[in-house]
Amino acid sequence: MVTGMFQKPENALPMTRLGRQFERKAIRIRQFAGAGYLEPLDPFELAAKIGLRVVSLDELRSLSPEVRSHLTEVDVNGWSGGASPVLPDGSRVVILNPKQSRTRHSATLMEEICHVLLGHKADRLGVAQSSGAHRDYEEEREREAYGVGAAALVPYHALQGWLEKGQTTSEIARRYGVSRKLVEYRFKIVGLWQRLKQSSSIEDHPNERS
Repeated sequence: MVTGMFQKPENALPMTRLGRQFERKAIRIRQFAGAGYLEPLDPFELAAKIGLRVVSLDELRSLSPEVRSHLTEVDVNGWSGGASPVLPDGSRVVILNPKQSRTRHSATLMEEICHVLLGHKADRLGVAQSSGAHRDYEEEREREAYGVGAAALVPYHALQGWLEKGQTTSEIARRYGVSRKLVEYRFKIVGLWQRLKQSSSIEDHPNERS
């Protein structure tokens, strides 16, 4: 049985200070989502649970052709998505870039979910005809939302266990529906990067986006 090969979740905190901070918050989010401690967490299901409606940029008909082109063609890798403020019915809307991959959507959506659950103010998505789209954000909160979101998607105890079992970064990424780049970010932030480099589990992945 797979669960018997892994450290118990109540003892599974990273050795790094920042890793522990992210992990503690991510554990609570996974518990709220009802995800088992080795199971993948589906951010689309969690979004629905907290009243976030997920839409594609293609569904927004009010954007000018110039802005749409900038977000989906000119700067396709620069803008992944954003969330609205609370709407009159109590819901929020998360807009995703349709030109990006499913794994990128998962990471982006999980980051926006964390902004909500961590009590961050909604990002403002400003659109200017002369200079394209501009997103205002506070760097520290972005870092926290991404870090906690990544920890919720790929928990520390699972990273430890799969590394010990010889799983590659690609295999872990496929198991949790994320990119290899996100998996490697997790290895770094929790202090397991050197162990990964010393194993045969690390792989090259040119130009892959998280």
